[in-house]
Amino acid sequence: MGDLNSIFSGLGTTVFTVMSQLAVKHDAVNLGQGFPDVDGPEAVRQKAADLLISGPNQYAFMTGVPELRQAVAADNKRHYGLDIDWQTEVMVTSGATEALTACLLAMLNPGDEVVMIEPFYDCYLPLVERAGAVAKIVSLTPPEWELPEQELRAAFSDKTKLILLNSPMNPTGKVFTRTELELVASLIEKHDTYAICDEVYEHLTFGDHKHIPLMTLPGMRDRCLRIGSAGKTFSLTGWKVGYISGPAALLSVISKAHQFIIFCTPPAFQLAIAHGLENCSDFYTSLASELEGKRDFLKNTLENLGLNVLPVDGTYFLTADITPFGFEGTDYDFCKYMTEKARVGAIPTSVFYHPKSPNVPNNLIRFCFCKRDEVLSEAANRLEQHLR
Repeated sequence: MGDLNSIFSGLGTTVFTVMSQLAVKHDAVNLGQGFPDVDGPEAVRQKAADLLISGPNQYAFMTGVPELRQAVAADNKRHYGLDIDWQTEVMVTSGATEALTACLLAMLNPGDEVVMIEPFYDCYLPLVERAGAVAKIVSLTPPEWELPEQELRAAFSDKTKLILLNSPMNPTGKVFTRTELELVASLIEKHDTYAICDEVYEHLTFGDHKHIPLMTLPGMRDRCLRIGSAGKTFSLTGWKVGYISGPAALLSVISKAHQFIIFCTPPAFQLAIAHGLENCSDFYTSLASELEGKRDFLKNTLENLGLNVLPVDGTYFLTADITPFGFEGTDYDFCKYMTEKARVGAIPTSVFYHPKSPNVPNNLIRFCFCKRDEVLSEAANRLEQHLR
């Protein structure tokens, strides 16, 4: 029998599955996998429930129902001043990961280079390599996660097809500044290339930090694909509703990849999310405020235990430096130890790096804080009882 695909057959079981299974085994509070434990707005869920009974329940338009594409275009205008043609410049996908997959498969040819900023979400590298492209890695520098200008410049070449940019960023919680985005934009123009912008946490930023889409910068309107996620915006991650906003010339090709991956997303969920975007913006505004409070609670807990907590400007995630504990082992070992002994789960940050990167840290772990207050309190109590 022939060999299976080397990219996917070479992957191990994802660390999220490993740590979640370990958390179940030891009855641990799971602050590893990144999803809320409270569902999103009742009005949106009720809309979907009603539509499942009344319909439509058959195939939707391949690019998405008009109501949701119109709502996404209006949301771009409302928040960022972007004029998006809903008919040709918006496409609905079955989640942001499917959006990324369709974009990468449609845009990349074997041998193309993709600039990637690490640490990065775990699906990025397999998808880029499966498309036959070559990842050119730029490492952010903790604890401030600064974007190194010279390394970024060196990563671009005449083979660069695109940069994959995630802001607000998982796992670091970093929100890229306008100055950093201007640097990225200048290199995109200089090398006549594109950007795929993973912006699923766009509405979940804290304090004075506000998300700036790269697409809003001069010269970027026709070079950027902007990916959003209803799952993150409305705490409905299981619905898997995402959307891409971008120039018609790019989306017309990306839609051809999309049609052979998923074709369409359940229409009831699409129409319910359209209702949410039009009527429930107060939900994600208050959610961001609530998450900021949860971040601060967990940050204070960890700092009181002697851990160093890195800056967190958005998303669901907080990174802590375990160096002060003097633990003999890797970040993976520490997360396993903590799940088994303290009965609190987290994720080792090293899994978000290229396997051959010279910059992989072994002292950083990621906690997810988008949980109910009582869950965070229980985690804090367990950590204090064991680690102190």
